[in-house]
Amino acid sequence: MCRLKRSVMVDLWRDGPAEGGRTMEPVVEVRQLCKRYGDRTVVDHVDLDVAEGEIVGLLGSNGAGKTTTVECISGLRRPDSGSVRVLGLDPQVDGPQLRSLVGSQLQDSALPDRLRVGEAIELFRGSHALPSGSGPVDGLLHAFALTEHRRQAFSALSGGQRQRLFLVLALLNRPKLVILDELTQGLDPASRRDVWDAIRSLRDAGTTVLLVTHYMDEAEALCDRVAVMDGGLVLDVGPPARLVDRHAPWATVRFEAPVGGAPVDSLKAVEGVGSVRRLGTQVEVHGDRRMIAHVCASLIRWGDVPDDLTVVMPDLEEAVIALLAQGDHRALELTGRSR
Repeated sequence: MCRLKRSVMVDLWRDGPAEGGRTMEPVVEVRQLCKRYGDRTVVDHVDLDVAEGEIVGLLGSNGAGKTTTVECISGLRRPDSGSVRVLGLDPQVDGPQLRSLVGSQLQDSALPDRLRVGEAIELFRGSHALPSGSGPVDGLLHAFALTEHRRQAFSALSGGQRQRLFLVLALLNRPKLVILDELTQGLDPASRRDVWDAIRSLRDAGTTVLLVTHYMDEAEALCDRVAVMDGGLVLDVGPPARLVDRHAPWATVRFEAPVGGAPVDSLKAVEGVGSVRRLGTQVEVHGDRRMIAHVCASLIRWGDVPDDLTVVMPDLEEAVIALLAQGDHRALELTGRSR
């Protein structure tokens, strides 16, 4: 198993990305982006900002418009309307200049089966790339546990090794922005964690990351902010914890019913409690988060705090499910709420 060290990545980027310096505007600025295929709108007036040094996630089910959005940002698709600026440049006009500043690993990325790891590195090197055969390139391969596979063909690599190779290729030009689309799809848990370490290393080294993922735990672990998409619309944007607060502001308290006839049903009247259920000998109290303290206070007054007392808090997945279930898919007014 590969264990990536963030210090290695920071050392490789010590001199900064290719052009150096901090930007005074968002790395990515999308305004009213629209893309249609025939009479089907797949991206519908999307606004999105990605600040320097952030990891921003795009979340949503298949067909939500995530991949089309990042393809427009990457310059691979031409929007029907709206504007896209990446590092102050237009991907449709300034594509050659952006290619040295943006690294991409898009969905279904692949290489010829016979292409060796070292040959792929030579193929993808640009004018701002780490020098061929240099210590930094060797360090990059070492950081992603690919040193021993430099002469190995792409077809002989495992799924995790292929994904780490795509990360190496995306980083060769020391980009200011890295776009990753479903990077960990199909990987085993250990490989996923290794790739997570790599993405954190990028952020620690000052690189901005735009991450498309289906995995809520991945977004919660990595992202500074997430944008939830559905039907081509951005439904909400914010830090994962903030989205949980907005769309899943509840909690559940579970415990073994106290002996001695404690008035469990009286908890229904406790402030913030929405429901009280008995499941065999277990009691489940559901409500807003204020009720946690009040329920625990009631248990203390009864003089019998259960040893198995458990508080269950919602996570990002529950918040996104609740958001998607609201049914009103108009884009939210996000001014002042996205940070």
